[in-house]
Amino acid sequence: MFPSGEVQNAQVEMESMPNRMRSALSPESKKPTSKDCLCFTSPASPPRARPSVSTGTNATSGSSTSSGSTTGKAGIAGRRTLSGEHMKESTKPGHRRSGSEPVISFGGTPDSGAKGPNSPVSSPASNVLPAGNICPSGKISRSGMTPIRSASRSDVLGTGAKNYGHGSIIRGGGGEAGAGNGSEHATRKATMSTDPDEVRRAGNDFYRRGQFVEALKLYDRAIAICPENAVCRSNRAAALTGLGRLAEAVKECEEAIRLDPSFLRAHQRLASLHIRLGQVESAGRHLFWQGQQPDPVELQKLQALEKHTQSCFDARKNGDWKIVLRESNAAIHSGADSSSQLISAKAEALLCLHQLEEADSTILKALNLEIPRSQSSYFAPLSNSYIHKVHAQIELALGRFDSAVASAEKARQIDPGNFEATVTLNKVRSVARARCQGNEFFNMGRFEEACLAYGEGLKYDPSNPVLYCNRAACMSKLGYWDKSIEDCNEALRFYPNYTKALLRRAASNGKLEHWAEAVRDYEVLRKELPRDTEVEEALLHARAALRTSRGVEVISGLEHFRTAISLHGVFVVHFMLELNQHCIQISPFLDMLCTKFPFVNFLKVDIDKNPAVCKVENVTTVPTVKIYKNGVRVKEMICPSQQVLESSVRLYSLAFGSAMMEAAAS
Repeated sequence: MFPSGEVQNAQVEMESMPNRMRSALSPESKKPTSKDCLCFTSPASPPRARPSVSTGTNATSGSSTSSGSTTGKAGIAGRRTLSGEHMKESTKPGHRRSGSEPVISFGGTPDSGAKGPNSPVSSPASNVLPAGNICPSGKISRSGMTPIRSASRSDVLGTGAKNYGHGSIIRGGGGEAGAGNGSEHATRKATMSTDPDEVRRAGNDFYRRGQFVEALKLYDRAIAICPENAVCRSNRAAALTGLGRLAEAVKECEEAIRLDPSFLRAHQRLASLHIRLGQVESAGRHLFWQGQQPDPVELQKLQALEKHTQSCFDARKNGDWKIVLRESNAAIHSGADSSSQLISAKAEALLCLHQLEEADSTILKALNLEIPRSQSSYFAPLSNSYIHKVHAQIELALGRFDSAVASAEKARQIDPGNFEATVTLNKVRSVARARCQGNEFFNMGRFEEACLAYGEGLKYDPSNPVLYCNRAACMSKLGYWDKSIEDCNEALRFYPNYTKALLRRAASNGKLEHWAEAVRDYEVLRKELPRDTEVEEALLHARAALRTSRGVEVISGLEHFRTAISLHGVFVVHFMLELNQHCIQISPFLDMLCTKFPFVNFLKVDIDKNPAVCKVENVTTVPTVKIYKNGVRVKEMICPSQQVLESSVRLYSLAFGSAMMEAAAS
């Protein structure tokens, strides 16, 4: 998989060896002269001077390609860019924009060095041998003739990834058989080569296999050999993009454009990177460079990004955080998956919507992203300090006061003149100071002064759940249970999963004998803290007190029944009918057992009102009593006597109590 936001790479095609030599040596005519043929005769012939031509091969296409400039009888006077304009060969030392490979889609594939379809070199049929080369028959083949293969020999002209040179004869089954070994040989050779194009091609092979680290090493070597090679710079940007190092990839694309301002591939790749970073204006500038027709996929991403980013910024100014959340998500999904500004806007919206845990995980993603040195987007007025400002606010809400102060100070340091960063720093410092003072008073047992200190901090941050919870603790110490519950309610309004606030509210409700509310909070805490024995014990006591005050709990439906018996503990369920004589006799006895065994849960199911429960439990006779332990049915009694019923309840009550004591001790 290549990085998001880039187009699939096209297959690299290589130009054939014979056609390239003809094009280089005789650009005005396709037909080689007799003098040209003499340069490639049998090794037994006297050697003659010939043009210097560097060749390479490709296992996929079976044809060869040139990687360097051609000298000799005739050279390539100029070439065309993808836009159709003529461009002279670079005169800078080492800047080699060779015609080794055709142009590949800019999204994810490394640049090959070729200028495009208007290149003066074309690819002939792959079965034509170079003029004058030795065929298996031993005769010299003329240009355009198909070689005659011997039935008894499998000697063929070397193809594949290896550079065998001109006139080499290879024994074996052809190019495909040696393609893999040739590629490995070419890679090993590239690591020792001083030719930047050869090193770059080896890097391209690694890139196509998704081995970006290895590709990057080879591109680095090619750049070290030839620092001003724009193609190597652009290819290095592709490898960095594959590794997720987008800020570095932007720098490499900018360097490639500096070296070659007309390098269209670098402009396109840079536009794709700016889209991923959420930088609308910069992306548009490079996507439409010199009036080029942009890629339809990238254009669609850019248009969607511009729309959603503008809507997100407008909603933020108006304080409509639901729209900010929706539009920031849409902008990220449209292609800006690495925009630290948009991800920070999403985190800020989650914070203001009191989804603190999601806000915390989201801002960490933004902090882990690299921030390019240039920001060009609708969020530019917020500057890079915006990320740290949002992080400071989230840390403050979660009670990490020291980290909040550090982040706020960093935001102010990055942008001293930013008004929002200054306001955030003053707020965070004031809240942290009030909380510290309140904690000191609390530890000294001066609870009234601690209440005042926490209240002072709430003046600066009225939605801080930690300060509300701390003040609730002071109220409970002072015996103001109602006020403690009120502060816990406020804390939970801003932080619904705040376990400390749930614990304090449950304890305060217990003090006021609001057992139903206490049981509800303890049940939530039991799910959040499944191994906390104190919570388990408090829940059992609250349930026992609730049963004592209410008696037997009446089941209202199938879901109610399933939820009740699935909980931890012992449950005695009485299946009954209101007008049944036996049920009328046993019901008061169950009420007595409920008081006698407070740690056992007693439930009552009217089978006329709950036929679904009756069907699931297969109850055909009343009264039926079933006992469940930790969600598992352990006993069933039909029309039991009072003695049998009480002994059964006592047995499971004692067993459960012993298990609870062992768990608490461990």
